[in-house]
Amino acid sequence: MKRSRINAIIREADAFLRRRQFFLPPFAYWTPEEWGRRGEEVREIADRRLGWDITDFGQEDYERIGLFVFTLRNGEPGGQGKNYAEKILVVGVDQVTPMHFHWFKMEDIINRGGGRLVVQVYKAAPDESLAHTPVQVNLDGEVRTVQAGTTLFLSPGESITLAPYCYHKFWGADEPVLVGEVSKVNDDNTDNRFYEPVGRFPAIEEDEAPLHLLVNDYERYYRPKGGEG
Repeated sequence: MKRSRINAIIREADAFLRRRQFFLPPFAYWTPEEWGRRGEEVREIADRRLGWDITDFGQEDYERIGLFVFTLRNGEPGGQGKNYAEKILVVGVDQVTPMHFHWFKMEDIINRGGGRLVVQVYKAAPDESLAHTPVQVNLDGEVRTVQAGTTLFLSPGESITLAPYCYHKFWGADEPVLVGEVSKVNDDNTDNRFYEPVGRFPAIEEDEAPLHLLVNDYERYYRPKGGEG
């Protein structure tokens, strides 16, 4: 992805969030220069990869296959601190997040406003293929059993709980969707199993300076004194 496109997505998503009365924390708006001046006091933000996360899953077609994420809080995998995570997502109309499951993470996906969120579900077979057996899902506390490959439509205010080994992909219908995610600790490096291989973090063409850093930019800019960035 070009950095100029990433910067434009950040501006568009921030405006969308503000229209929905959802406001990001102060560190969302730090410039790369500000990150360069920060010390150990903000290591949690960098180490837990809080912040802007924009991906086209290596497909170079963000509007069709892509996702905007801002991670608000997250713990350390296997650590003694926070054992939860929270994200806010913006999902475009017909913009697909590809089929995947998590080995360890259980998550609630919540439609916070906008259009309907469409979620397709399968169970993972023992060999991690798509099972063709019924899937048990939890919709706002109501347990349902649905057929493999069922697409569920979540209206604003509705949510689904996705257990480990539950394959799912999602996209927006009608209009862009503001989506909340509340989960166990999130680790995108080790806990994502995509059905078809994709790139989780995009290769970036630096055609202009970053507006704000993505979580995968921190290593380049954050160099606290007395430690390694």
